[in-house]
Amino acid sequence: MARLYRSFLFGSLALAPAVAVQQAQASDAPYKHVLLISVDGLHAIDAANYVAAHPGGTLAALTHSGLFYSNALTTAPSDSFPGLVAQVTGGTPSVTGVFYDDSFDRTYFGPGSNCQGTPGAEVAFAENVDVDSARLDGGGTPGKPETQIDPAKLPMAILNGKCTAIYPHDFVRVNNVFEIVKKHGGRTAWSDKHPAYEWLNGPSGKGLDDLFALEQDSLIPGTKVKTTGSFKAQRDFDEARVKALINEMRGLDSAGANKVPVPQLFGMNFQAVSVGQKLPKSGPNDDAGLVGGYADASGTPNSGLAQQLDYVDTALGELTAALRDNKLDDTTLIIVASKHGQSPIDPSTFQALDDDPYSKTPGYAFHIADDASLIWLKPEDRAKNLGAATDYLEKSIKSLGIGQIQTPNQLALTYQDPAKDSRTPDFIVTVNPGVVYTSGSKIAEHGGANANDRAVALLVSAPAIHARTITALVQTTQVAPTILRALGYDPAELQAVGVEGTQELPGAPF
Repeated sequence: MARLYRSFLFGSLALAPAVAVQQAQASDAPYKHVLLISVDGLHAIDAANYVAAHPGGTLAALTHSGLFYSNALTTAPSDSFPGLVAQVTGGTPSVTGVFYDDSFDRTYFGPGSNCQGTPGAEVAFAENVDVDSARLDGGGTPGKPETQIDPAKLPMAILNGKCTAIYPHDFVRVNNVFEIVKKHGGRTAWSDKHPAYEWLNGPSGKGLDDLFALEQDSLIPGTKVKTTGSFKAQRDFDEARVKALINEMRGLDSAGANKVPVPQLFGMNFQAVSVGQKLPKSGPNDDAGLVGGYADASGTPNSGLAQQLDYVDTALGELTAALRDNKLDDTTLIIVASKHGQSPIDPSTFQALDDDPYSKTPGYAFHIADDASLIWLKPEDRAKNLGAATDYLEKSIKSLGIGQIQTPNQLALTYQDPAKDSRTPDFIVTVNPGVVYTSGSKIAEHGGANANDRAVALLVSAPAIHARTITALVQTTQVAPTILRALGYDPAELQAVGVEGTQELPGAPF
């Protein structure tokens, strides 16, 4: 890993002679900076409801000088990893190879295996790869993911005849907008919920100058409760990362320790709304009696979720004020999006089920289930078990709340043929609206393909933009080419754009 980061630094120096030319080519770019914000869990209806109820808020102000896409869809599956991968690569799981933050690869081997045994292994890039997931810093130094990720916990694969640990950035199959901005001499930065978001470095390993990653699953000090178990702890978690972005707007690194150029492309995700949707009641340090989730099918937030929405609006105000204070507001395009939605909105449809029966599927190797289920069979004998596995799932439709079973031939049309591709699941099971696989207390989840999972907020804002609502169906994959066009770069530099023909967002004034 140290060698990888040394090559990154030397590679950056090698680019120096070309920087002036590359920046000159982008001198007539519509914007000097793009600030990308993902408010995870935020539906289009959440944004519309909040603006209507808070006309003096920051979200309302952004819509008054922005394009609001009222019919935007995130990826299917709607998990965090494919959701953000889409926004920065322009690609769906078909081309990116990223289906979930916890998935399976038929050619990989488990951590510490030395690539021995039968290939086929779980690939989990979340808190599990931290040096110490109980700590907020992940056991390392935020801004230096190489200190936060334990290579002994990474999956392994045979590359060029050698058994190699697979870092998160090795996993995504196509390049991203951060890599392209870096190639053209711009600075890049991001903040997210796990050090595993090191994957934003992309296949080149060179995408980010600064990754300020804190561990969302760390324990609240003095308790045995994770940050996700408290409305306030989650707000504090997000706010620490807001401060990192403000440092970057001031021309400092995320820690505020060193003077560096303001990033050309930077941003963060907010987790407060997602936790507000999932957490049923008050946790440590919360106001007593808070209730999470929604009160009705119209998306009226209960008290806990309302606090989280208010916080995000205030935090967006902090960020826009910092742009003004540092004279960046007129030259920065703000994109507010969401990696995923959350299901259900209507609390009357909520149904908690146990996902353990999926592990009884004939030929079973691995599955992940939140409000959908992705199932992989053992590669070595999948062909002989496909029929029995299909029969088993069909017989389990009622007990598992299954809405649709996507079989291998169907998945081959939407993604790639699981018989030939190492990542595509053998089955993807979607559920009846409201079904959540949980043995705990959460009241909502994401990962599926129902409307509440995929219909997300999407807003593009800058002072010079004439406000309007665009009702055309759009995909969050279109964010990536839009970012590059805004910065004066060619969207065709994105590999996924070339493969899937991803278009820029309609109506963007550049």
